Amino acid sequence: MLSLFREFWRFLRVRKKYWLLPILVVMALLGGLLVLAHGSAVAPFIYTLF
Repeated sequence: MLSLFREFWRFLRVRKKYWLLPILVVMALLGGLLVLAHGSAVAPFIYTLF
C-alpha cells in the first residue's frame, strides 16, 4: 500500500499535477467519514450534508 502512495507522489511530481492532491485528500476524508458513520447514530446527520 505504501508503494502505491509513493508511486502516486512520483506521478504528481513528474507530471506537475499538484492540484490533484487536495481533491483526492478531500475525497478520501469524505469516503472515510461515510464508512465510519455507516452503522452509527450519527449517520442520518451526515447524510443530510450531501
